[in-house]
Amino acid sequence: MTQSRTEASRTVLEAAADEADLPAHGAEVIRLSENELWRLPGGIVARITRAGQQAAARREIAITRWLAEHLVPAVVPIAMEQPVFVGERAVTFWQELPPHRQGCTADLAPLLRGLHSLPVPAFEIGELDPFVRIETRLARARVLSDDDRAWLLARLAELRIAWADLPAGLPRCIVHGDAWRGNVAVIADGSRILMDFERAAVGQPEWDLTSTASALDTFGSISRDEYVAFCRAYGHDVRVWDGYPVLLGIRELRQVSIAVLLSEGNPVIAEQARFRIACVRGQRGPRPWEWEAVP
Repeated sequence: MTQSRTEASRTVLEAAADEADLPAHGAEVIRLSENELWRLPGGIVARITRAGQQAAARREIAITRWLAEHLVPAVVPIAMEQPVFVGERAVTFWQELPPHRQGCTADLAPLLRGLHSLPVPAFEIGELDPFVRIETRLARARVLSDDDRAWLLARLAELRIAWADLPAGLPRCIVHGDAWRGNVAVIADGSRILMDFERAAVGQPEWDLTSTASALDTFGSISRDEYVAFCRAYGHDVRVWDGYPVLLGIRELRQVSIAVLLSEGNPVIAEQARFRIACVRGQRGPRPWEWEAVP
């Protein structure tokens, strides 16, 4: 009998916890998405990567420990040798956050400003790659028509060329890589904590800022006043930069590929994926397209 995703994830969790000498009995699923999150006894959260993401897990542990040394409010890895590897998957263990709410754009801006002001780490963290996994997702997706797949892959090639020829912008720095309000936790005393450094790298800070700009321009999920407040708090508006349309196009193609990835066996997400494809192909009028979030 084929294991369910939850059962398969639990098997990996139990193997990693056993190797790390951590308790896994009674562990509860937090979320099963691209990565799988579990709550363990004792205030520990386990994060299981997709296969082949060992290097990203190592980088995330190194960066969050470095951020702690620089007093950046971020998630804290458990003090132990990690990641733990189970086959091709990496498992990391983190201190569970206290009760919190999801942040908003106003909470994100000062965290990004602080992150972007840091010196580049002395250890190797790699260059920002905004295209990571897009081609694989599009090439393998069974929900795509041949025509849509060909168009999306051609759009990807076009954006790669444009990315390599971006105009000058803000100074390069360490970037979060997935800087949206869902990766900010606000605890009861008002403290803000930045999470999920899987895609952290050295690169253009405009990439982090484009995520919030796309919430206005693509998703229509924040108001213009919220966006203005974000820019004021950060100190820069990426939308006035000549390279912004390229970064927005890459962000949108990433969001299409994520919806395509998660749509297998889920008709609601499949419908959202088809809608997103129609939008980027110019079949649904001007932005904002009011895309709905997918898990």
